[in-house]
Amino acid sequence: MSRSTFFAVFLLGGLVSSAGAQSTGTPTFLAPYRPFNRIEYGAQVSDPGRGFALEGFYRFANKKYDFGFRAGFADGGNSQTSFLAGVDFRTRVVDHSVDFPLDGAVTVGVGGRFGDGVSVGSIPVGITLGRLVELEDNDVQFVPYLHPILAPVFGDTQGGLDFRLGLGVDVRFNKRFELRIAGGLGDAQGVSIGFAIIR
Repeated sequence: MSRSTFFAVFLLGGLVSSAGAQSTGTPTFLAPYRPFNRIEYGAQVSDPGRGFALEGFYRFANKKYDFGFRAGFADGGNSQTSFLAGVDFRTRVVDHSVDFPLDGAVTVGVGGRFGDGVSVGSIPVGITLGRLVELEDNDVQFVPYLHPILAPVFGDTQGGLDFRLGLGVDVRFNKRFELRIAGGLGDAQGVSIGFAIIR
């Protein structure tokens, strides 16, 4: 077993046994690849189980890392509206090899929901694993991925530790536009769809 394979298995095992979706708790997740050189921005709509959420995001690159900011609103379905805000970080830690077929990145975030007398924050920590699929004679690229996350939760709740599992696919149609579809299991159930403008 190579060092990168061992690291990926160790980190994934540690995450699953000890620490969600992204920083705002909606079923939006990250692929292991950064598709942009400088920045990207876009929007996502999701169904987190009750009502819906609409979020905008902005990400920028810094060497091997990228940072993201997201904000939006969630409708709880009972005339309850919450403000969503969060920041997150991603860096590649695993490259595919003969021994391990996937690429991987570590993600860390902080954020939450605020409003209607209830504010809940979380610190999601995860690893996202996937592989780029390129079609012959076509600019379209797919990135199917798996994103398990552990998130300590705090605020106007009893607190605790959420486990969130994201399954997603990013579809890149050209050098400037990407479609993102994801679904969440565990403590962040629901589906999301969005787009990114890449620069």
